[in-house]
Amino acid sequence: MSSTLRFETYEKTCRPDDDDVRGGPHDAETAPGLPRRTARPAPAGRSAHRRRGRYAERADGVRRLLPQALVVAFLAGGTSAFVAKDRAVELNVDGRTRTLHTFADDVTELLADEGVATGPHDVITPAPGTALDDGDEIEVRHARPLVLTLDGRRSEVWTTAHTVEGALRELGVRVEGAYLSTARSRRIGREGLALDVRTERSVTVLADGRARALRTNAATVSEAVRQAGITLRGPDTTSVAPGSFPRDGQTVTVLRITDGHEVRDEAVPYSEVRVPDPALTRGTEVVDRPGRPGLRRLTYAWRTVDGVRQRPRLLRSETVREPAPRQVRFGTGTPPVSVRAADALDWDALARCESGGRPDAVDPSGTYGGLYQFDTPTWRGLGGGGRPQDAPPAEQTYRAKKLYVRSGAGAWPHCGRLLRG
Repeated sequence: MSSTLRFETYEKTCRPDDDDVRGGPHDAETAPGLPRRTARPAPAGRSAHRRRGRYAERADGVRRLLPQALVVAFLAGGTSAFVAKDRAVELNVDGRTRTLHTFADDVTELLADEGVATGPHDVITPAPGTALDDGDEIEVRHARPLVLTLDGRRSEVWTTAHTVEGALRELGVRVEGAYLSTARSRRIGREGLALDVRTERSVTVLADGRARALRTNAATVSEAVRQAGITLRGPDTTSVAPGSFPRDGQTVTVLRITDGHEVRDEAVPYSEVRVPDPALTRGTEVVDRPGRPGLRRLTYAWRTVDGVRQRPRLLRSETVREPAPRQVRFGTGTPPVSVRAADALDWDALARCESGGRPDAVDPSGTYGGLYQFDTPTWRGLGGGGRPQDAPPAEQTYRAKKLYVRSGAGAWPHCGRLLRG
């Protein structure tokens, strides 16, 4: 828009009046070639005074008129520029539109003048800094923070939508069959909103030899299993963590589990205490106290998964009885080498007959032992220690020779005859 004001200044040229011309003594002569005018005489003493007064009045009038003309011209030019900067625009802030007149040069200045605060996520059309023209439309859409948990994954996003449904559409989230933690129509304020969305997914559940396919927006695997009509009993579980989020296309296997306990007893070996005895010949051992094994009780947990028994797991171990050590005396003395009157006999033949030539032989009754089948009282009466079957073969032969000297071949009723061949 523009406006033009026209000002005209008329300035009357100051010059001498006709009376002054006619009456002036300086005009007594005319220019060459012109007719000479007859001057009217002025009253004596007043002509010079009148001329000076009229010149002064006209000069004062010009001085008064000139500043006023300058001020009017300046105001007229400023008004034209002022009117030219005025622009009519439409401002739309979050759907609320108003028409306003502005002297702002660009979008940024306009929003500052109108007190519209914006942030880095807000959408401004046209962009900040764009020059303004008369009739422009400026749109501001404030962004709102949205804490979105989508299929178990949490993220923080910004949206310029005013409703939950609009925000999900803006973010490209499929809502058909989905679970929403709040209504789709709920408005989102400038302070934002927390929203949980679980889209519909395809899940297959394998249980008891049967596959069940379903579409679900369940939050956990165990919830999806329940929706498939399957009950988990006792320690039953699934192939993936029951509390995990079911993914699209996932297959979940239900594991039927049976638990139990088992107690086992096992022997604890005993140790042996050996004591040297010079009264016994080398190679002779006497067991003073037999060892006794201890007893340990073990408790195991066992489990079967879909009928297959797993490896037992040890729960606890307790000692029922401590083992008792075995005490043995072993000989360090030098054995005798011979017994006169008996060395020439055939002791090998006697040993083969009595024990089959085995130094550790014991008869079925447990009474007789060794090469020559001594009973324990006879053996100890001959100076032997411990049991005869535990003594070295040389000592057994030595004790047999002593028995022969004392009792003759009759000490061996059935085999004694072999001593003399």
